[in-house]
Amino acid sequence: MYVSNKQLSKIKLLVTDVDGVMTDGGMYYTEDGNEFKKFNTRDGTAIQLLRKRGIKTAIITGEDTTIVNRRAEKLNIDSDLVLQNVDNKMLALKWINRSFMLDYSEIAYIGDDINDLPVLKKVGFAFCPRDAVEEVQKICFVSTKNGGNGVIRDFYELMKKYVFETYKYG
Repeated sequence: MYVSNKQLSKIKLLVTDVDGVMTDGGMYYTEDGNEFKKFNTRDGTAIQLLRKRGIKTAIITGEDTTIVNRRAEKLNIDSDLVLQNVDNKMLALKWINRSFMLDYSEIAYIGDDINDLPVLKKVGFAFCPRDAVEEVQKICFVSTKNGGNGVIRDFYELMKKYVFETYKYG
């Protein structure tokens, strides 16, 4: 998929899925039945770096776990921008955007599965992990990373290359 400076320079909000993007999509349980997930620290750094550039981050996920809340808290993502247990991600995106009143061309979304398709088709920049389902890969700029292995960092590096460095030098 083609990417342009013009397209990326509009981005003011990054919205991301969790499982398969921020994590590897695996479901891990302890003997006691407690669930755990592995997050990539480089994604956390990327979210901080994006924030410094004025780009907010939001989370939309079909899961409903305290793990996601804890991760969002650690990343200083506003709690009203973390939507869990979502069946209709397009409605969730509209709800998040009511705070910002952005044009959809100013929103980037990272997703990996078919439930992300409506949002990926609507936003200004659609991004997905290298191991996203084929239907998603067909409409996205595909990361060099698999889910859970720095996909958000890869998005940041793309922004840095096409937008941030451009502003730095001219």
